[in-house]
Amino acid sequence: MPWETKPELSRLLDSLQPDVVHTQAHFVIGRYAFSESIRRSIPVVATNHFMPDNVRPYLKAPKAVLDGGTAIAWWDLRRKFQSADFITVPTQLAADLLTQNGFSSPIRAVSCGIDLERFAHLRETEAPAPRSGPPRVLFVGRLSSEKHASDIVEAVAKTDPALGLEADIVGGGDQETPLKELAAELGIADRVHVLGKISDRELMDAYQRCTFFCMPSTAELQSIATLEALASRKPVVLADAVALPHLVRDGVNGYLFPPRDVDALADRFARLCTASDAAYEAMSSASLDVVAKHDIEYTLDTFESIYDEVITEALGSSAA
Repeated sequence: MPWETKPELSRLLDSLQPDVVHTQAHFVIGRYAFSESIRRSIPVVATNHFMPDNVRPYLKAPKAVLDGGTAIAWWDLRRKFQSADFITVPTQLAADLLTQNGFSSPIRAVSCGIDLERFAHLRETEAPAPRSGPPRVLFVGRLSSEKHASDIVEAVAKTDPALGLEADIVGGGDQETPLKELAAELGIADRVHVLGKISDRELMDAYQRCTFFCMPSTAELQSIATLEALASRKPVVLADAVALPHLVRDGVNGYLFPPRDVDALADRFARLCTASDAAYEAMSSASLDVVAKHDIEYTLDTFESIYDEVITEALGSSAA
């Protein structure tokens, strides 16, 4: 229970006596991590993944009320995070977003990173086998409003039926049933597969099976699923929103599309479905170039250097 969290965290810090605390949020446990660490003079590294737009779709209130709540949410995030010794975010765009919303502390972009070796079997150095079967678009993520997975279903319905494009939608959430209902309403229930939560093995199979990946979300500060698709040597179709544009070179390893523009999304789908084998392979290879700098080993090395920096500064301050 939340009221039990603070004493438990306090006991944990006293038991471990860490040299540094790294928190990934400013709610509940993360909030206590700030206060309890600062009280003990333990340096804090804080990584932000939150933005008010993640919450707005779930709040039913007039726009003026939502705007006021958004301003308060930014104020609360600033107040807590700027007490940290070091702030990081997954992308430079996320850092710019914090600065635009009143942050004055230095902020460093450090990719969340993924284990590229885990996808080694999906990114052979030789050209993959010729595409066979119907083309498939894959979505992986939480099935919530701000992810806009319904745009994929509508875009599939708008493509030429002769293409035979199918969609695999992976993840759980409150939109799972509505997505199935939408596919049935549009007459493409046989081509839209809402798979729910699946195992890691099944997820790897889904990446391997798909022709390309799509992330239509308008609230991504990075997108691990997109990184995994890139590591799987797949072209991507991404909404031109928040941090997603950093993961695609338009026309090189996939396409951007205007957020919520289903017609444009259907157009990008059609382009990939009709691309020549040579063009498709060039895009697939380019995805590997884009994801290379997101290797988890680089991320871990970067955070180790940040920990060393804040620990050294803390020791210097205590000695003074």
